Amino acid sequence: MVTPAGVVVLTDRMLAAGPLTEVVEAAVRGGASWIILRDRDLRYDRRAALARTLRATTKARIIVAGPDPLGGTAVHLAAHDHLATPVDLVGRSWHGTEPLSDEDYITLSPIYPTSSKPGYGPALGAGQAARLAGERPWLALGGVDSPSRAAECVAAGACGVAVMGAVMRAADPERVVRELAEAVS
Repeated sequence: MVTPAGVVVLTDRMLAAGPLTEVVEAAVRGGASWIILRDRDLRYDRRAALARTLRATTKARIIVAGPDPLGGTAVHLAAHDHLATPVDLVGRSWHGTEPLSDEDYITLSPIYPTSSKPGYGPALGAGQAARLAGERPWLALGGVDSPSRAAECVAAGACGVAVMGAVMRAADPERVVRELAEAVS
């Protein structure tokens, strides 16, 4: 089973400094090989179309946030989502308390204070996140906005970092992802 690693970019078209597909394409050029399509507020048909577009225009693997893979084979579930259909890859947002079952990987958050979700926390820190994850593959999420923070997470045992705000808000998302990717390689 191949699980997400390196720099994984989460989408948020409301935060994006430009058209979402352009921001994602720049992130992929910078080294992101996995994209988690969030934007769960979109109508089903628009979200499904966005998933098709991202699959067709990027070399990244697309994971859909939520129980419906929108024609794909990978989902990332919220803490209390239930899997709707069998898929090849299942991730879950985890905060250390919710029950886990057969997820292939988890995201732990927030690792650091985050401007995308102010007041969300408390921040776990990379070491505490590693202890919570145990042997399960995990991605560090929340406040991973610098190469030094990304490197700290991987040194603690993360398979990679999941980044939203730092990439979505960036004037140059390609450069931001490239710097993060260099730090976690």
